[in-house]
Amino acid sequence: MARLLPILATQLIFLSLITVLAIAENQDHQFVRRLSKKELGLKREKLSHFRIYWHDILSGSNPSAVQVVPPPLNTSLTGFGLVRMIDNPLTTELDLGTKLVGRAQGFYASASKEDFGFLMVMNFAFSEGKYNGSTITVLGRNPILLPVREMPVIGGSGLFRFARGYAHASTVKFDVKTGDATVKYDCYVLHY
Repeated sequence: MARLLPILATQLIFLSLITVLAIAENQDHQFVRRLSKKELGLKREKLSHFRIYWHDILSGSNPSAVQVVPPPLNTSLTGFGLVRMIDNPLTTELDLGTKLVGRAQGFYASASKEDFGFLMVMNFAFSEGKYNGSTITVLGRNPILLPVREMPVIGGSGLFRFARGYAHASTVKFDVKTGDATVKYDCYVLHY
């Protein structure tokens, strides 16, 4: 009997622990439920390529990019600390006068002391055709002196729910006097 008591006590503790864990698991996850893609109306995932031109206009009476935080006075040559809010036009061709398909809304910030590297945080908010009202979200590092930069597409809304992918950015025009720039974005996006 003396040898049986420790075994029974161990089994009782083990069963109690399993019961407590089972109850805790049921209580902790009452706010979560699994869904199928079908329940959300998601069909087959597709890969789309978007080529758009991003116009960063600093000059003139109606700029699309405005400085909201200047770099500190004793900063590096890269302007480390600078932050600009953007509402940049997105067009189908290099010329700003071509078809407007949306706006790039967000901000970019000089995030590197050593080189010209910006943190880009923006939504491509589309306003044309079947994508009207849908967005693609880009968030990543943009080392602006490289000929081609890659940034992740981390999400989206509307027709781009559950989006993921990447964007290649290439500067095609830059005015040294005004700071105005036009950047070609090739976005490769997986979405439903």
